[in-house]
Amino acid sequence: MAFILTFLLRRIAQGVVVVFLVSFLIFTLLRIIPGDPVRMMLGANVSEVVLEQKAAELGLRDPIYEQYGRYIVEIFQGDFGQSYLLGESGGAAPTAQSKQGGRITEEGERKREESLKTQRAHVIKLIGDGLPYTLQLAGLGLLFTLLVAVPLGIAGGLKPEKWQDKIAFFSSSLFVSLPNFWLALVLILLISTRANLLPAIGYKGFSYTILPAIVLAVELAPIIIRGLSVAIAGNLQQGFVDGGRMRGLPWRQIVWRHIIRNSSIPMLNLFGVQIGGLLLGGVFVTEYIFDYPGVGKLTIQAVLQRDFPIIQGIAILAAGTLVLVNIMVDLIATYIDRRLKY
Repeated sequence: MAFILTFLLRRIAQGVVVVFLVSFLIFTLLRIIPGDPVRMMLGANVSEVVLEQKAAELGLRDPIYEQYGRYIVEIFQGDFGQSYLLGESGGAAPTAQSKQGGRITEEGERKREESLKTQRAHVIKLIGDGLPYTLQLAGLGLLFTLLVAVPLGIAGGLKPEKWQDKIAFFSSSLFVSLPNFWLALVLILLISTRANLLPAIGYKGFSYTILPAIVLAVELAPIIIRGLSVAIAGNLQQGFVDGGRMRGLPWRQIVWRHIIRNSSIPMLNLFGVQIGGLLLGGVFVTEYIFDYPGVGKLTIQAVLQRDFPIIQGIAILAAGTLVLVNIMVDLIATYIDRRLKY
């Protein structure tokens, strides 16, 4: 118990540092790359005077360290800010504006700002609305991945150079060569449009999650197939296998209690280091392709619209998720092999 508490405290402290560094990096990059979010908010016809006034109100013209300091204080108060462009429903925030000669007047901007203050959505609400859909997609995609990849990986690892190994290698090679955007379009065309078996675009029920989950599973499966087959094939060459046979242990017991158990350690590390990041990235792209209303689609829309508060909030969420996944992986690995010390 003392080891677990020490381990958790140390890893949580490291995770806080990682999340802090990621948030600062994203915060800084958003403000030094070209493009002005204020112009996205106010439109192309806004005057420079009004634009600069609005930027000053938002604090976007202050030094970066001052902006970041305010942001961190707000986060500790539970406020991740408000979206620049999205309303409470997730659509564009309604505006009230007056124009004169094609340009926004100061009176129009004042009315517009009053409207935006009451209608702009809080980042935490937008993320909270999309997170259940993303978790559902990620969970189903991971389930599909394990159902396909684990049997192929185990069979290929236990039968190296045999037809099982060749099928595992061919499957992983095929899956890794299929771009997710291309596969998504093919599935939409064949399964949804022509065969009319499954819905594809948007979300009106659980069935809308199946095609995106298949795309995600195809993206994740090659890593597990190859990693598991290589780990099992390597453990087959270890001395404990021959020792178990000499003691008369059943082959099934050797496989499940020793070979696969020992092979699970590198697989867990692979999951923590690569699968977590790939899962987040794959979910984001897949959601956008299928117009799936999760955090991934929200992220890409925010990037395209330069909606800083949403990007920053999701970056912190993603970094925190990866930290938690790695902590859980290390805890499970320590439980499997007590010799490990992290």
